[in-house]
Amino acid sequence: MPYKDISDLPTSVREHLPKHAQEIYRAAYNSAWDEYAQNEERAHRVAWSAVKKNYKKDEASGQWKANDDGQDGPSSS
Repeated sequence: MPYKDISDLPTSVREHLPKHAQEIYRAAYNSAWDEYAQNEERAHRVAWSAVKKNYKKDEASGQWKANDDGQDGPSSS
């Protein structure tokens, strides 16, 4: 079901993503939920993909950080 607020997101999303990334996740999930006939698994995949366009995971800390290279997607370094 769609998320009304970022506080409704799964714990794994709330604990690791910064607020802006959570907002991206929520918006993408809700849009995909409607577009793909309420397919929850697909909506989560779309949401994570949207986050990865602007954020990358710091493998050392497990936290997600905004891309600072000016490009979309994970950096190649």
